[in-house]
Amino acid sequence: MTTAVISRKADFPGLLNADGGLWHYLDTAATAQKPQAVVDAMTCALGRDYATVHRGVYSRSAEMTLGYEAARRKVAGFIGGREDEIVFTRGATEAINLVAATWGAANLKAGDRVLLSMLEHHSNIVPWQLLRERVGIEIDVCPLTPDGRIDLDAAQQMLTPQHKLVALGHVSNVLGSRLDAVRAADIAHAVGAKLLLDGCQAVPRMRVDVAALGCDFYVFSAHKLYGPTGIGALWARQEILDAMPPYQGGGAMIDRVTFEKTTWADAPQRFEAGTPAITEAIALAAAIDYVEAIGMEAIAAHEDDLVRKARTELAKINSLRLFGPEDSAGIVSFQLGDIHPHDLGTILDEENVAIRAGHHCAQPLMDHLGVAATARASFGLYSDEDDIAALIRGIERTVRIFG
Repeated sequence: MTTAVISRKADFPGLLNADGGLWHYLDTAATAQKPQAVVDAMTCALGRDYATVHRGVYSRSAEMTLGYEAARRKVAGFIGGREDEIVFTRGATEAINLVAATWGAANLKAGDRVLLSMLEHHSNIVPWQLLRERVGIEIDVCPLTPDGRIDLDAAQQMLTPQHKLVALGHVSNVLGSRLDAVRAADIAHAVGAKLLLDGCQAVPRMRVDVAALGCDFYVFSAHKLYGPTGIGALWARQEILDAMPPYQGGGAMIDRVTFEKTTWADAPQRFEAGTPAITEAIALAAAIDYVEAIGMEAIAAHEDDLVRKARTELAKINSLRLFGPEDSAGIVSFQLGDIHPHDLGTILDEENVAIRAGHHCAQPLMDHLGVAATARASFGLYSDEDDIAALIRGIERTVRIFG
């Protein structure tokens, strides 16, 4: 394991219980704990440094504006984009809805097709269904390989010139399977379609470079990247953003308003109506500084090592069924015999272990797997072998209780 990562466990106040003992937190795929550096950055932004942005002529407002726009540059650099290609949103869900409601409504018509996959999060399904009801598009679903990856061979066979968009998860939030995003971009572009990637589970645990990936849209949420809730980002190519109509109307997104006509600000401000999430953006920048100081490669290697060890130990348990590929990215989903994942999660909580139990906002995938729910253990840069050992002890206790 990477000691530079393990030594950071003490940086996370949320990993301590009320009695001062360590909490075995294995639900990072749902939301990551926050390092003290992020808490401090948000506290200062909300207190000592607080002011509005973009409008005030006084010095603190100007300083806060610089900090807010510096956060945009930080996000752009983190994923290999440009500053004027980053739109701050409330999270990946809003970012996908923004694309569907603006680019989708302006560019798709009845009979056009969108290709999704069987493992998508509801946030990358429902917005396209809403657009289907609105304009009459058709939705196709790419199957998975036997080990739970998006089957790009099948996708290539399915794609036609009628497909205008391919929208796929970069890393599955249930199976941890990684998409070959470069190939996905190639096959989408071969028929003239755009590629949108849901990067919620990818950005915290692997190096992302949107230019190298070749995608057209990329979305992620800050709270999975050790940052705050309530903020995320949409990256889109500049020429695409420039042609997209506004998402919401109000202050900050306008050029000039009269009762006869309103003209819009340039992108990305056109898509950021109202007072923005100022403190959240600054805290997101602090989260990026934190993970970059450790190194995304080191974080990836650490989580990959934990996944291997967890899968090895879990595979030794009779009646336990593992889902997803052997090289899943930071996430291990499983089913323990006939024991409902909610019962398992409750007993694990008594053992000071936190996992996620449920359908993980991926009900079509649950149907495909033939289960109502799974148990999911997901790792972060603060996770270690003690967390795995506690998980195994809790599972063994659950087996004894249920006989």
